[in-house]
Amino acid sequence: MRRPVVFVDAENVRRSAWPNVSRDELVRLVEHWAAREGVEARVVFESAEPADDTIAREAASADRYWLVTSDRGLRERAAESAERVIGGGSFLRRLRSVE
Repeated sequence: MRRPVVFVDAENVRRSAWPNVSRDELVRLVEHWAAREGVEARVVFESAEPADDTIAREAASADRYWLVTSDRGLRERAAESAERVIGGGSFLRRLRSVE
């Protein structure tokens, strides 16, 4: 069975704690967690396309995926077929607890 892709709404997770987590720290934490969990993680930042649009588009074509966000709009767009939906703050706490 193929590993799930974990789509991480980066800005949502970064801003779920104060002080905000740096971009580099978030990527490092997610990479460590993904290796331990045996999943493929995709940390999505804003770019030429909004992160929500990127995640919704890529999730629509993914065989198996998890969604990490607390954004209600993104959840409405991409959570229906997700195997798991994890809130941004909960996910960040999980990342920090396995360090």
